[in-house]
Amino acid sequence: MAVCHRSLRGLLSSSTRSSSPRAQGHFGTLSPGAVYTNSAASYRRAQTQGSISAPLVAQGRGMEPGSSPLTTHVLDTASGLPAQGLCLRLSRLEDRGQQWTELRKSYTDPDGRCPGLLLPGQMKAGTYKLSFDTEGYWQKRGQESFYPYVEVVFTVTNETHRFHVPLLLSPWSYTTYRGS
Repeated sequence: MAVCHRSLRGLLSSSTRSSSPRAQGHFGTLSPGAVYTNSAASYRRAQTQGSISAPLVAQGRGMEPGSSPLTTHVLDTASGLPAQGLCLRLSRLEDRGQQWTELRKSYTDPDGRCPGLLLPGQMKAGTYKLSFDTEGYWQKRGQESFYPYVEVVFTVTNETHRFHVPLLLSPWSYTTYRGS
């Protein structure tokens, strides 16, 4: 949580405006009158509409009710920013022949998130793999890296639960864990 806390602070712009006491209470003392939204997309949408109505509120799973049962969030620890535009693939291990079946290919958004990996009700018990194209990500930034890709393999035993699989990434290391 501490890494996400610092990353959110770094992403917040002093030009945004709101007075959400819940956001300020959870994330410490933030700019008075600033609006903190759930994503860059929701902030841009609110700006376009002329009203900011989506304050950043700590949510246990980081997603709205009824949304994807599986999410990921990639943070570039070398820059301290979200890893925008990182290509990833979600696969499930099928019993027949122990073959990986690709379920989805996606890219991280400006916040480094990829929230809609599975549709509600699409999660089944089994073994899943998130493959992150780290080499492509670092090459776009002119950076050499040690790991050409990162594969995170995990088991789902209860398909009614929600799963958040964050990745903390640098050119020379990575860390992952089951988030909330």
